[in-house]
Amino acid sequence: MVKRLIQHGNSVALVIDKPIMELLNISNDTSFEISTDGKNLILSPQNGQNQQNDILNSLEKINKKYGKVLKRLGE
Repeated sequence: MVKRLIQHGNSVALVIDKPIMELLNISNDTSFEISTDGKNLILSPQNGQNQQNDILNSLEKINKKYGKVLKRLGE
């Protein structure tokens, strides 16, 4: 199947057909991890565990960088 990018505001979008969405068990609310091997674009649906790990990693980075300031704001 060959697809083309379409203009979406100042960006471009790739439309995923409904049968493919059903096959992959994804919806409009599904988050994707986007990666590349240098030649191909790889979209991987995130499951709940991956999303939770990403959130925890982000919180850890925020606490490491802004922990002291956040603690002072909480006092």
